[in-house]
Amino acid sequence: MESNINQLLMQAQTAYDGANWSLLIQYLQQLILVKDDQHSEYLLKLALPILEMGDFQERWEITKVLLRLGNIAIPPLIEILEDTEAEEELRWYAARTLGEFQHPEAIAPLVELLRTSDDEELKAIAATALGQMGSLAITQLSELLKQDDTRLLAVRSLAYIRTPETISPLLTVVQDTEVAVRATALEALSSFHDQRVPPVLIKALDDVVATIRRIAVLGLSFRPDLNVELDLVTKLRTKLYDFNIDVCSATAVALSRLGGDEATQHLFSVLMSPQTPITLQLEVIRALVWVGTPSGLEYLQQVLTQTQSEILCQEIVTVLGRVEKPELVTTATEILLELLNSHHPAKEIAYIKSAIALSLGQLGNQQAIPSLTTLLQDPNEQVRLHAIAALKKLAP
Repeated sequence: MESNINQLLMQAQTAYDGANWSLLIQYLQQLILVKDDQHSEYLLKLALPILEMGDFQERWEITKVLLRLGNIAIPPLIEILEDTEAEEELRWYAARTLGEFQHPEAIAPLVELLRTSDDEELKAIAATALGQMGSLAITQLSELLKQDDTRLLAVRSLAYIRTPETISPLLTVVQDTEVAVRATALEALSSFHDQRVPPVLIKALDDVVATIRRIAVLGLSFRPDLNVELDLVTKLRTKLYDFNIDVCSATAVALSRLGGDEATQHLFSVLMSPQTPITLQLEVIRALVWVGTPSGLEYLQQVLTQTQSEILCQEIVTVLGRVEKPELVTTATEILLELLNSHHPAKEIAYIKSAIALSLGQLGNQQAIPSLTTLLQDPNEQVRLHAIAALKKLAP
């Protein structure tokens, strides 16, 4: 047995000297099966250059060897992880392997990587590695939440992990005095369908900080299943009139996700208000299409007949072309054709006529062919070109 080990060690050394990584991996795989702790440090010395210089497959294989070698591999892997000059892929392997060890010693460097790295992929791997450690990492990060100087780092790390076990610690900081802490916690909690989360988001709708209100609005928008039970449309509609325009815009998106005629009615009211800024009006127009109901399109048709704003007309024409539900395509087509054949001043503007032609082509309804054919005689070249492109889609 001893002679066999010695022979393998000599062969491994020869492969190492010749930088024959593929052959060296084979010898190392045989040696680690022997359970000979006496040579562990030596085997680690042979294995690390493969991680640093091997190709993708060789690096993948050697990580399995490092895991079999045990905790002695942790310090050099941490060293690689902390080396900002090291190749990103090498640090990627180090982070991934450290996660496999599930050892407390690996938590701090992985958390530090999350805090300092600009590489999103590397941070994602670190978060996954922490997630693999499960309760071990979450317990330690939860302790860091209790300290002022590490709370933000800890909440960001927990947010990256995104496993249900993080919900309880995240809930402890949703009312933290530091905006970044509670914003990060709320955003992470929004991704969980857990009964503890919606009441927290509803309370955050009245936070003094606009960023928090916006996060709460968007978080609730992903829970249409709770719309009736929690009366979410009623709770959100007031945010259409928030002091902050970003909160208002987020609310328009949220109501479109929750859906229903009540949501479209609130959106329409804001759209028609003379006090509503143009940026919010444009967001509401998009929301009325996204909501995917006949009433949403009817409201847009009303706006077309009442507004003199060229900007709003063009936006409505554009978004009508994005209607995808088969049962709404005909309605959208008819609204556009009615505008095109009306006496509305906007339809005489070349770029709006071009937009109508483009949207009719996108909708793909044969009903539009006669009107598009008429546009082939338009004096404006751009209008004619858009009509030709639309007709090619409808009648190739």
